Amino acid sequence: MNRLDEKVILITGGTSGIGEACARLFAQAGGKVVIAGRDERRGQAIAEDIRSQGHEACFYKVDVTSDSGVSKLFENTVGRFGKLDILFNNAGIFPPTPSLEEMTTEQWEEIFDINSTGVFRLTKCAMPYLLESRGVLLNNASVAGMQSFASGKVYAYSASKAAVIQFTRMLAKTYGENVRVNCICPGVIDTPIYVNRDFSRYYDIVPMRRVGTAEEVAKAALFLVSDDASYCNGVILTVDGGQSL
Repeated sequence: MNRLDEKVILITGGTSGIGEACARLFAQAGGKVVIAGRDERRGQAIAEDIRSQGHEACFYKVDVTSDSGVSKLFENTVGRFGKLDILFNNAGIFPPTPSLEEMTTEQWEEIFDINSTGVFRLTKCAMPYLLESRGVLLNNASVAGMQSFASGKVYAYSASKAAVIQFTRMLAKTYGENVRVNCICPGVIDTPIYVNRDFSRYYDIVPMRRVGTAEEVAKAALFLVSDDASYCNGVILTVDGGQSL
């Protein structure tokens, strides 16, 4: 039996990178995958490709900074499949940011609105459905948000991901009896979020001497959302080749 048979899974930021890799892997594992994101053309293409391989997937366009948009996303998802078993809060941005002195309040707030408040919006809407299904919530943070790791000068990004990590812990303590809540913290992963494609600059700080792939992160995510991780709650799992050591 597939690890996610008949599970309905909603993935935000599912049109590229880690989100796309998870959508494809979760579908292969038997899940009914809802891909949510802003790029409708790409999202529809990914969903169609997954369906062509005999799996179930659909796409809904959403902006995670919109309360009404997020609410509509859950109406569409539950209206179509009748339930929600798994939410993967994956949507996030990692824009080139200026120095502290040059950063504007608007830039800071945009990063937080997507990376942190977006996770809150999705979680708030999802929790009644996850409680009903005794489901699973997985958040995507970053090693940049961990207490033991400071990432250059990406102030807003690091702070926004630290918020996601602590939000995960609070949810796990509050809802763990009925909903498992965990978090992955990827390191440097080869995804389109990086504008500079020369990853060799990271080799000296990663003990494995390479960057990770989206597929490697997806495999870790699959473990945490599956019943194989049935006693994992409040886990903050690094997927970083040892970068945060």
